[in-house]
Amino acid sequence: MKKVTLIVLFMIFSLQSINASTRADVNILEATEHIRYLSQELVAKYLYFYANPQKIYLKRDLDKDLDKLVSDIRTIAITTNNQDTKDMLEFLTYSKNELEKLLAKKPSKDIALQMLDYSETLLEGANNIAKQYKYVYSDSDKMFLDSKNFIFYLERVLKYYMAEGLGLSSPLIKKQMQESIKGADEKLAEIQNYKSYPETLLKSRKELIGYWNTNKALIDKNNKLFVSNIMVLTDDKLEKITDLFVIYHSKNQ
Repeated sequence: MKKVTLIVLFMIFSLQSINASTRADVNILEATEHIRYLSQELVAKYLYFYANPQKIYLKRDLDKDLDKLVSDIRTIAITTNNQDTKDMLEFLTYSKNELEKLLAKKPSKDIALQMLDYSETLLEGANNIAKQYKYVYSDSDKMFLDSKNFIFYLERVLKYYMAEGLGLSSPLIKKQMQESIKGADEKLAEIQNYKSYPETLLKSRKELIGYWNTNKALIDKNNKLFVSNIMVLTDDKLEKITDLFVIYHSKNQ
């Protein structure tokens, strides 16, 4: 009887350890996902500020995004015991510190180009950390992530739209822009093909498709007509609508 009790206790502690490990992995994956998004949003917002320096409120928004980045890095730091992750966190922290220095300076073309570079280094760092953790996603989890990744691609597309409109384009940026549009199309297709949305979300989905088509039309005309204000407004609308799908899938995970 004593032996059986010890076995049961061992199983309980093992399950608790597995559950704790799973929760830790999910916390880290959520933080890396947020860093991926911030890596795009922060720089897209900076480029918009560079194009519209009279919009002083954008500087406050940028500082808030930087604070969020610090918070996500800290979440991973206090959660992980993985040495590779800790090494990558040093890389992310260095990039964050450099961004902070750049944001303290007056906006310029040179700083805008550096911001674009740091955007990619932050994204690469977050992706590398995410690869070190495993989580088996259900169908609901996958739709939740598809909805969030659609927003990620929206910010990435906006970033490259701003870069091209400000004369910062290059063959690589043009390529990454097209890849980002393709990524957004693929994630939106997953939302389009989902069969179980309630009537209210079916209406929102139709609206989402309409705004995305508007965005793509603006992108096609970017070499002739740079409309940063309109692009930001449609992008904000797209994110607000997509948030409805994120919330729906988060409740049905």
